[in-house]
Amino acid sequence: MIKAKRDDILGPLSAVSGIIERRHTLPILSNVLLDGSGDALAFLATDIEIQITAHSTVGGAEAKSLTVGARKLLDILRALPEAAEVTLQQQDKRLLVKAGKSRFILQTLPAEDFPRLAKPEGEVARFTLQQKALRRVLALVQYAMAQQDIRYYLNGLLMVVEDGRLKVVATDGHRLAFATLDLGVKLPRQEAIVPRKTVLELGKLLAESEDEVRIQLASTQAAFSFGAVELVTKLIDGKFPDYTRVIPTQHKNRLQIEREPLRQALQRAAILSNEKFRGVRWVLGDGSLKIVSSNAEQEEAQEELEVNYAGEALDIGFNVNYLLDVLNNVAGAEIECAFGDSSSSALISYASEKEFKYVVMPMRI
Repeated sequence: MIKAKRDDILGPLSAVSGIIERRHTLPILSNVLLDGSGDALAFLATDIEIQITAHSTVGGAEAKSLTVGARKLLDILRALPEAAEVTLQQQDKRLLVKAGKSRFILQTLPAEDFPRLAKPEGEVARFTLQQKALRRVLALVQYAMAQQDIRYYLNGLLMVVEDGRLKVVATDGHRLAFATLDLGVKLPRQEAIVPRKTVLELGKLLAESEDEVRIQLASTQAAFSFGAVELVTKLIDGKFPDYTRVIPTQHKNRLQIEREPLRQALQRAAILSNEKFRGVRWVLGDGSLKIVSSNAEQEEAQEELEVNYAGEALDIGFNVNYLLDVLNNVAGAEIECAFGDSSSSALISYASEKEFKYVVMPMRI
């Protein structure tokens, strides 16, 4: 029997439930494993690729394990009053949940049938970061990950440990985001492609705090431990594109511009862009940037901004969504865009983010 305040059960259960899919071929994957011993209670959820464990201190936990429907238990706890004292008690193959005069009886499945990820083998890179630092560096690039690309290695984020730095890269083949973070310690080089779902889950779970997150990168798995949570994930097996060849270094035409006016101008121009291709033209001249869009109904939008530009006259097309993604996700007052010609990719960087680069391919309009 387990007795605890509602939030002592609800908190860790919420932390692990995010990865549970609503529909599973294996019914047990819709369940959460409760593992009790002494005053410790562990909650474990998995979708076979990712495993999250969260720990809580409760009263009178027996050395028992069971699995119960995660969504139903979560909904019951959320519907109870905040100050409720909750009792969990196993009765044969069921779980009795009591709070005040409320009683709920849930079906359970055997704990021994619950799948767990095996421990990683081989070389492991271990390092620690502040939670807010990892959260921030992931946020700088994660929007550029592919979603359901047939090139499965793009449906994730590349982490590279080398030269005392953590490099993170995401690309969907049309644009690429790159950021780095100083680790303060030299480690053997290690590469890992972390699945998209794991990256998004970390974004939700990591706190905006200076508390530590312990990271282990192995050849087939990565583990992130912070607070009462441990997240273990399988890695994507594949060869990530060589990002160093994608980031242009020789572009001479440079444009300095404030982020917010550009973002607003692009949002307005996007309204009349072609719904399928989402193209906008950038027409660059001396001290001026014109943004032009049109659609199949012969409608047209034009925006003109005064900018710091003294390069060649250029007319170059982009997918407006790719430009808005970086401007919406990466804060900073001023950006710099570097261009080659109208068929070369553009490099976007920020005055305030020295370790960040964003490359976007041009499109024919």
